[in-house]
Amino acid sequence: MLAWFTPERKTWLFQVNPALKFVVFFALLLITLFNQNFPFAVWQAVFYGMLFYLFSGYSIRKLALLSIPLLISFLSSALTLIMFGKGDTVLWQWYLIKISEESIQHGLLLGSKSLSFGFVGFTFLLTIQPVLFFYAMMQQFRMPSKYAYSFIASFRLIPAVTEELQIRRNALKVRNIQFSRGVKGVYERLQMYTVPLFAESIRRAQRIAVAMEAKQYQMGAARTYYYTTHYSRMDTVFVIVMITVIATALSLAFI
Repeated sequence: MLAWFTPERKTWLFQVNPALKFVVFFALLLITLFNQNFPFAVWQAVFYGMLFYLFSGYSIRKLALLSIPLLISFLSSALTLIMFGKGDTVLWQWYLIKISEESIQHGLLLGSKSLSFGFVGFTFLLTIQPVLFFYAMMQQFRMPSKYAYSFIASFRLIPAVTEELQIRRNALKVRNIQFSRGVKGVYERLQMYTVPLFAESIRRAQRIAVAMEAKQYQMGAARTYYYTTHYSRMDTVFVIVMITVIATALSLAFI
């Protein structure tokens, strides 16, 4: 599963400091959230989509699969507001469904915002390494190490939990365990899988907590880091590009 998120090539976005990328992308999301100008929202979605499809570094097949939930989000949010939104200039009405010029504009505005959120979020997730992100948050933004290392430990546990699930599935297959059909079978599967996985997760979390306490992560003192992160020239390029994107989208929206 984790291999699926391995890019084919590392673009310039991979060279940007992860903490800085998070702050800039969060600012872009805030701009998208509070924006009420329809042309500006459309141009935002266009430019963020170009960023996602051209510079994420993943294959067309993977990007197409990731585009499916974005398309569903766009259609669901836009069509819901178009068919059930309020407006004075009614174009077509049938019982509860009322389509107006205002509802169409508001629906497309909301749909464009959904696309922008999806493009920015996926671009961020696909172009960072979670471990380096939390190291950057500790070093550049002074995040307390006890929180950062807790998140890092959580990410490290994902492969272990996946492996434990596979081992459990193989063990049940070897023992020729047969499940009932219907709701009873779902309950039996939950009982066979969740109870041992939950118990093992508690034991693993307890061991990690003891290890973190032994290494005095709760003290908040200055620490050394195995991975060091810093700002580079590419960070300046990234900020300039993002400012240019917003300025270009604004200028095109008010032409």
